[in-house]
Amino acid sequence: MGATSRVREQHVAVFGASGSGKTVLVSSFFGAAQEQTFLGKSLFRLVADDTGQGNRLRQNYLGMKNGARAPEPTRFTATSYSFALKSTAPRGIQGARSGLFDELRLVWHDYPGEWFEEEPSSAEEARRRLDAFRGLLRSDVAVILVDGQKLLDYAGEEEKYLKSMLWGLRDGLLRLKDDLLDDGAPLIRFPRIWILALSKADLHPDLDVHGFQDLVIEKAAGDVASLHDVLRDMVELPEALSLGEDFMLLSSARFETGRIEVTERVGLDLLLPVACLLPLERLERWKARFDVPRKLASQLVDNADAIAPFLVGAVPLVARVPKVGRSLARVLPVVATAVRKGGPKVKELNERARADGDHLRAVVTQFRLDLDQGVQDDLIVTSAR
Repeated sequence: MGATSRVREQHVAVFGASGSGKTVLVSSFFGAAQEQTFLGKSLFRLVADDTGQGNRLRQNYLGMKNGARAPEPTRFTATSYSFALKSTAPRGIQGARSGLFDELRLVWHDYPGEWFEEEPSSAEEARRRLDAFRGLLRSDVAVILVDGQKLLDYAGEEEKYLKSMLWGLRDGLLRLKDDLLDDGAPLIRFPRIWILALSKADLHPDLDVHGFQDLVIEKAAGDVASLHDVLRDMVELPEALSLGEDFMLLSSARFETGRIEVTERVGLDLLLPVACLLPLERLERWKARFDVPRKLASQLVDNADAIAPFLVGAVPLVARVPKVGRSLARVLPVVATAVRKGGPKVKELNERARADGDHLRAVVTQFRLDLDQGVQDDLIVTSAR
């Protein structure tokens, strides 16, 4: 990457108990993106910044595909994976520079489930847990995995599993709270959107995202609220926090006896659109409901000012606006317009961007179309608040 390249990073934090499928998810997410069938139709290649990490993830994926071998679970290891989205267009026809940024990157933070289930065995392990959690505070979106196999194991008594899982996460956060807060001051940088996601959704073929949402609310509404209360106590401007409002289905593959069908994936292609666009949409809604303090503006506006213009017909000159004070007043009209663009208009922009070789606009508008399709296909429910 050249010295003049400007990168916009979208961070996602993934939480899940031991065995919930985090390693399988990230392996399938990356591995499937290396297939020629994906590259033949995609606007981008997904490239691991760390070649060794990328090879291990692809090895995991090929083990599932060719040998029906699920990856070995990782225990007590916090890992961050950084993926760059590289254009698949031939060099020289990728369109003019946007003036805002040149490359998108997804950083996937994997937080070990065991760290919410067991006490640290030493002061060193306690420090590593804290350092790992501090690293994922850059995320705008956090995904809490609800293990589909556990729901089957507790069929009819799902509340027992959900309570255990949610309270384990709650108590783990409480243990970290005093060390995370600087002299008790609430955090400004913190995941603001927490999505409850059904992992191993292939085990529940008759359950769409609305059924999953109903199940969680029926069986564990109070436990979700208790976790939400803990999160609220940790952040500046707790109104700008969403938990129990966004739900999605995720499945890395369809697992059968002696076979893993890796082409039968659910929801993984929505992770990039979710990371890129949900914070932008939520910012517009939050600002319409309450004032955003100046010191929080730089976080909330950071990527919205760059991404929103790709969803409207022209690129306003918002990149040079300072990220404090009046920046929200200048940026939010662009964000609001982008959020409210209807499907046909975004489709038109996407087709025009493809024809013009405008890679970044084509990618971002495709994310918008994919997210809309995920809603229509009952794979994701996003907050109306």
